[in-house]
Amino acid sequence: MVGDERNGRPRPDGGERDRSPLLESEEAELDRGPFQRWVADSIENPQKVYRAMFYVAAIFFLVTTLFPFYWLLMVALTPEGQLQDILFTPNGFNPGAFVEVFQTIPFHWYVFNSFVIATASTVVVLIVGSLAGYAFGRLEFPGKVPLLLLVLIISFFPPAAFFIPLNDLFNTQFLALEPITGDGTLYNTPGAMVLPLSAIFMPLAIFILTTFYSQIPDGLEDAARVEGTTRLGALFRVIIPLSAPGVATAGVLTFIAVYNEFFFSFLMTDGQPENWAPLLEGVLAYQGQYEVMYHLMAAASIIGVIPVAILVVVAQEKIVSGLTAGALKE
Repeated sequence: MVGDERNGRPRPDGGERDRSPLLESEEAELDRGPFQRWVADSIENPQKVYRAMFYVAAIFFLVTTLFPFYWLLMVALTPEGQLQDILFTPNGFNPGAFVEVFQTIPFHWYVFNSFVIATASTVVVLIVGSLAGYAFGRLEFPGKVPLLLLVLIISFFPPAAFFIPLNDLFNTQFLALEPITGDGTLYNTPGAMVLPLSAIFMPLAIFILTTFYSQIPDGLEDAARVEGTTRLGALFRVIIPLSAPGVATAGVLTFIAVYNEFFFSFLMTDGQPENWAPLLEGVLAYQGQYEVMYHLMAAASIIGVIPVAILVVVAQEKIVSGLTAGALKE
């Protein structure tokens, strides 16, 4: 009699019954370790892996990004002299620190100075960067690629490398600005920060705008030229509106970088708000010779972040609307 291997009946040679595939799979599952089971489940259902990676990245982003702001809030709300007992909640409750910030020093002038300097630098970068981006992205001329590479290479230099020549230039009579500044120098003036900061962040803006401007179809510009518009008019009436996402991105990145800048502002001003000292100088003003008011420094830092946070929210909406408008025009 021949044994049936499929149903596990005994064979004529007295061998053991064959194991069913279900039993073999269960035993194999028991032999696997936790990592092997996770790998097998990932192969069978990759959506679990993507979901797990998303949760891990989101938690890491929230912890590393939002926790410092939470800690600043805890320090700001803790009364002075009780900061050593902070764990994850404030040791006391002192919301008056956000009012005391403006009573101790004119902190609003520091915020205003940073806002003006960042706005002026952003306008300069966008105007000059748009002209350069149009030339690199839509025109053909000898040495175009090497010149663009040279612009990008300059952006890799640290800002500290430019300070000594800029300091000698701005603090001498070379610019003949004595009728304007009184002593012929740019020390304690917005120009001492707007000019170098615009030059430092110009290469990144040129690269972004070149990429966007080069993607605009030539037919749109040619149609504007046929109507009698010059190249400059086509740039501001056709190219820039269609490249709104790129212009918004370059402007926001420049504004945030200049708004948070400290190196040049610390060296080119004396730290007084009437002499265009920026935001970070105001935060450091709460550090005295014998006392450091950490709760006021934390409150001032939170207040200083608010304008940038509002700008980022508004810029995100502008970028999305620019992308949608460009898609409809296509």
